[in-house]
Amino acid sequence: MDKNTITGIVLIFLIFLGFSFYNNHKTGKVFEAETEYADSLYAAGNFDDAREAYIRALGYKPKDQPTIDRVVELNNRLGLQQQSEASAPAVITSDSVAAPLVSSSSPVTDSAAYGVFSASSSGEDEFFVMENDLLAITISAKGGKPWSVRLKNYQTHDSLPIVLFAGDSTVFGYKFFTADNKPIKTDELYFSPVSYAGPVVPSGGPVSLTMRLEASDGASIEYVYTIQPDDYMIGFETKFNSMGSVIPPNTTSLALDWKMYLPQQEKGRQNEDMYTGLKYKVYQESVEDLGGARQRQKKDIVTENLMRTDWIAYKDQFFSSVIIAEDFFLNATVSSSTADPTSKYLRFFESEIGVPYAHAENSSVKMKMYFGPNSFTLLKKYDMQLEELVFLGRNIIRWINQYVIIPIFNVLDNFIVNYGLIILILTLLIKVVLFPLTHKSFLSQAKMRVMKPMVDEIGKKFPKSEDAVKKQQATMELYKKAGVSPMGGCLPMLLQMPILFAMFRFFPTSIELRQQSFLWAKDLSTYDSILDLPFTIPMYGAHVSLFTLLMTVSTIISTKITTPAGGQEQMPGMKTMMYMMPVMFMLILNNFSAGLTYYYFLANVITIIQTQVSRQFVNEGEILKKIEENKKKPVKKSKWQLRLDAASKQSGRRLPKK
Repeated sequence: MDKNTITGIVLIFLIFLGFSFYNNHKTGKVFEAETEYADSLYAAGNFDDAREAYIRALGYKPKDQPTIDRVVELNNRLGLQQQSEASAPAVITSDSVAAPLVSSSSPVTDSAAYGVFSASSSGEDEFFVMENDLLAITISAKGGKPWSVRLKNYQTHDSLPIVLFAGDSTVFGYKFFTADNKPIKTDELYFSPVSYAGPVVPSGGPVSLTMRLEASDGASIEYVYTIQPDDYMIGFETKFNSMGSVIPPNTTSLALDWKMYLPQQEKGRQNEDMYTGLKYKVYQESVEDLGGARQRQKKDIVTENLMRTDWIAYKDQFFSSVIIAEDFFLNATVSSSTADPTSKYLRFFESEIGVPYAHAENSSVKMKMYFGPNSFTLLKKYDMQLEELVFLGRNIIRWINQYVIIPIFNVLDNFIVNYGLIILILTLLIKVVLFPLTHKSFLSQAKMRVMKPMVDEIGKKFPKSEDAVKKQQATMELYKKAGVSPMGGCLPMLLQMPILFAMFRFFPTSIELRQQSFLWAKDLSTYDSILDLPFTIPMYGAHVSLFTLLMTVSTIISTKITTPAGGQEQMPGMKTMMYMMPVMFMLILNNFSAGLTYYYFLANVITIIQTQVSRQFVNEGEILKKIEENKKKPVKKSKWQLRLDAASKQSGRRLPKK
């Protein structure tokens, strides 16, 4: 690496560092400017414009915000008050993202505005629990909706229960107009249980809980929740009883409103956010990702209008909440908003879903809800393409993971409890299977080492820089006569690349590795850290991952001992690139799964061992003898050259001499 290269790398690093500090400083200035402007509007009594300005200010809230009190004050001015601990936990807190995204619905004080549902416009918010061995779902009297879901067999990175969502931040209910043109939102009305005698725990079979929303003249809407033993899937049926005169006869669909704040569950926010998103299954077609690259580029809000869909899922790295139609949803408008990086939330999702409605005196709509882990094996059993929630790559990368890596991993998981050992055995199996390709690379490298003196002789014949083209031509002619391809070792390595990419997708999405420790790594699904830094290095992070360092060092060693001799002279700058790439991967993978960097480290070590062992069985004298024999033979023309010669003879023209 020459002086200019080192200088360039240092300058790039300084530019990244300077931009990071500048951006934080600029964000702080924008925050102060927006709040001052909002204060002036507030003082002048222009509350609507002030509210918008306060929301913008909270969106610009810098990471190094000096006091929490200021953010709480802005939330209070937005009219969002914290609730007491005895009631539902408040959505808006000092580190929350809720204020910039959506405001709480204001209760309608005029009960007459609800028409036939006026009697249900007020009440006491009670909670009713249904649970099995896997999850506990709490149903709220207000809205009759799922108020929270807790998964019993999982914990957050800081040993708290995994709660997929909780509190009044969640909106779930129908929106429609009554026959007398009253707008109804069932999420705002109070349901009552038909019968409830405490937490419902199914043992021998399914158990149901019915929540009823009463209307006048005996009409009602019922939500029927059905929970099975040892299952994350919950049945959800809506019954419309005697609603023929309440809902207009021309109504063919109802709008189901579903909104949710998705909290951070894992230690590595960057890694978790990468696998967080809104997915949906197009009716009789494929599973799609809302926004795709646009959302991954941190665009604030991504919205799409969908036609028929089978299901819609709000997912993070390891867990999902999914609503599933019995047949299909007619349409939907879905939206995803990126959260403030300093908040405890990752995204805010909202969907307005068109649900088919058959107008009759009594009718029903059946759905299902899945609240559980993103386990490929588990989700595949439902036969709804829910396994697509686990991103394993595309095309050949996904096929390798689905039909090779996951089955092998599952077999090993049945016999071995230590996941570090499972990864070791998996790596050994992969390297053994790929060894024939690796061995071809070793042979090609041996040929290049034997021919190194011959290539050096050509270099002496053409020492001047202006003769570089002649030197290159002479070298390639030598390789051709000897029957050696300078790129012969690259093709076997390229054939191994899909395996490497498959593992890159497999480890960060494998819930089996979540919170599984090995050596110094406390959780193989996220980064390992042997040193927490008091500052953040751009691209690298604020910690030092030992597995990533081991991976980088072993990659450099492996690259050095497997690089064909003479290859670097043929490609100027290749040597620098070969050593720069491991450093770049170190910066990128420092925040990735420790299981992934541990695998790459093991693969490098095994490659180094295979290289050294193979060299003991390669007779370079025999290789040299074979090359000398090939040089004496006439150069065999390729099929293309033979066809070209034949065409020239037919045309009567002579080919130009080389």
